[in-house]
Amino acid sequence: MDGEVAAISETLQVPPGLDSREVAKRLAQYGFNEVKPPPRHPIRRFLEKFWAPVPWMLEVTVVLTWMLGHLLQACIMLALLAFNGVVSYVQEERAERALELLQRHLKVQARVWRDQRWQVVDARELVPGDVVHVRMGDIVPADLTLADGTALADESSLTGEAVPVQKTAGMTLYSGCAVQRGEATGVVQATGSRTVFGKTAELVKVARTRSHLQRTIFQIVGYLGALDIALVAAMLLAAASHAAWSQVLPFALMVIIASIPVALPATFTLAEALGAEALVRHGVLVTRLSAIEEAASMDVLLSDKTGTITENRLTVREVVPLGPWEPTAVLERAAWASDPATQDPIDLAVLATSPQHSRAAVERFVPFDPATKRSTALVRDEHGSLREVIKGAPAALTEAAECVPAKLEAVLDALAEQGYRTLAVAEGPVGGPYTLMGVIGLEDPPRPDSAPLIQQLAALGVTTKMVTGDTPNTAAAVARAVGIGTRVYPGRPQNGVQADQAVRYDVFAGVYPEDKYHLVRALQAAGHVVGMTGDGVNDAPALKQAEVGIAVANATGVAKAAASMVLTEPGLSNLVAAVDTSRRIYQRMRTYTLNKIIKTLQIALFLTTAYFVTGHLVTSPRLVVLLLFANDFVTMAIATDRVHPGKKPARWRIGQLVAVAAVLAAVMVGEAYAVMAWGLIVLHLPWAALPTLTFLMLVFSGQATVYVVREVRAFWASRPSATLLGASLGDSVAVSVMAHFGWLMVPLPWGVVAGVAGFALLFLLVADGLKRVGLRYAAIE
Repeated sequence: MDGEVAAISETLQVPPGLDSREVAKRLAQYGFNEVKPPPRHPIRRFLEKFWAPVPWMLEVTVVLTWMLGHLLQACIMLALLAFNGVVSYVQEERAERALELLQRHLKVQARVWRDQRWQVVDARELVPGDVVHVRMGDIVPADLTLADGTALADESSLTGEAVPVQKTAGMTLYSGCAVQRGEATGVVQATGSRTVFGKTAELVKVARTRSHLQRTIFQIVGYLGALDIALVAAMLLAAASHAAWSQVLPFALMVIIASIPVALPATFTLAEALGAEALVRHGVLVTRLSAIEEAASMDVLLSDKTGTITENRLTVREVVPLGPWEPTAVLERAAWASDPATQDPIDLAVLATSPQHSRAAVERFVPFDPATKRSTALVRDEHGSLREVIKGAPAALTEAAECVPAKLEAVLDALAEQGYRTLAVAEGPVGGPYTLMGVIGLEDPPRPDSAPLIQQLAALGVTTKMVTGDTPNTAAAVARAVGIGTRVYPGRPQNGVQADQAVRYDVFAGVYPEDKYHLVRALQAAGHVVGMTGDGVNDAPALKQAEVGIAVANATGVAKAAASMVLTEPGLSNLVAAVDTSRRIYQRMRTYTLNKIIKTLQIALFLTTAYFVTGHLVTSPRLVVLLLFANDFVTMAIATDRVHPGKKPARWRIGQLVAVAAVLAAVMVGEAYAVMAWGLIVLHLPWAALPTLTFLMLVFSGQATVYVVREVRAFWASRPSATLLGASLGDSVAVSVMAHFGWLMVPLPWGVVAGVAGFALLFLLVADGLKRVGLRYAAIE
């Protein structure tokens, strides 16, 4: 690399790198190499919480209610709007802080020549004049003018063109572009907002997409909203002849609004933010928050072998010549086709075994390319002639060889049976044909935590499949050692791999990066939710295609940008924590969904049918608005509940879920009529007290519903979170006091308040028994 720096100095006439003092001076002059998005004013962000479909409905209702002369109800609804706006704003701030934490962990780094040595620094610390080295898989950290090397750059993020561009000395590599092949050294010409791309701060993007879970819940709520509208329309038609529209219309609007998931955005934001923060502590960085939920459903994991299941600490164990050469001669050629600057584990293992072999004869070196599965060195022999030495996968070199020694297959099988990775070495004239010289066996032992991890994932219902570029025998040996299985797919899984084949086999060997994408597609076609690990630039399509793309600790910047999760420690041990956390979030969101369905059905069915039965409105629009307040407190607390993750991948069985909810809603409607009959017939309460009685019943039964649906077992099988218990207690005390003292409603004696709470507890026991039967019948865990 010293030679590269000298070449830069001569070509571009710049000093050979900067020293720390000059860097500090230029950093003060140019600032950090980043572009921060313009800050959004907090007041504007807060006001944006009132510009969405749900707030619009509330705002229209406020205006309509005010026009009809119900000023108190209008004020209460305004307070509800403000309450949800404040909560959403606060939770969004919390989520933003979590995302900023992730971005700080996902810093792009750069190799830079400073103080007369190569070092790795954060890309944001680069300054104009720095000498930077980039290689395949890197995201270019600043605008560079190249002086040495060749790089194939993907500039689609800048130009929109999908065809990569070849960059050579004198050309510019632009910030934000991905190096697809080759390596090069250049001088930083522009940083931060002065770069052509101008988006260094977004090199690693944190996307927040709408997940399957959110779409599912909105779909359910849409159906329930349609049911509400039908019921309300019937009530309005029935009331048209003998009731004032000024009384019925606001009430009808409130019934519809009661079915809208007002707290859904805040609940999801809070749940995802808490999940992201928890995963950071477990060494998992989330770059797409929806992946936290998708991981709950993951049932197949495609895992790389090297560095993920194995330690990626290669050691040369055996050298087998394939002709009249000594093992030292084979190692010497292999050393020529290696370069310590690449930090490639295979190169380092070869060079560590043959340090005495000088690379002075090497005139040009092409590092390992996953597309060709080989590295190449151009060397000058003792006669002054140029020759090529190549090393790489035996299958790739066999295709380029002039002839294949008869014993090659037996040698490869013998080494593979010992679990060794095999590396072939060949030599020949420039452009070939090549002569196979020998095979090197490298040992890369499985990580100590691999076998227990695979057992843990299996216990969670996640099947692990190995995907590797190694030979089938080597892959099978490692897979057998860690408990994956030994069913090896026959051949290379290209575009023709069938879904049933992808499911049937445990190991896919001889895989090229593009094959991983086809494997992911095949498994998805078979109905599986797929997790995919990757580390290289060519893994990006597969990482994006998978529901859960996982970039391992040593992944390139491109792989990390494409993935939805990034591991910060070697191996996959942190993945269990990701699955555990995601399934806990799924349990909380299922609680939210069941609770929302039951409450919507209960409120809509009871209020509308009670009108037909009694001929009266059994509660008031004002108390329906207060009910939304009471429900939202506990609904948002669900996001913090203490839950147990399921032992199987999560699946949304919408039909079964709605069926169970309908049964429980029918129980709650029965409770409502029982309370109404008790109040009117047994206690002889006046009709004026019925709205208060109904309000109390809906609040207490809503509380009971949360505790029924939060646990698939008996409701007392696990202790709720302190936040949920506190919200329930505060809610119950507040509405009880309001009902007794007659604040915003007709007062009721303490005995009546306690009686309504008793009905809720009784029906909680009945509903809990039916819930366990229903969930067991619906196979919901």
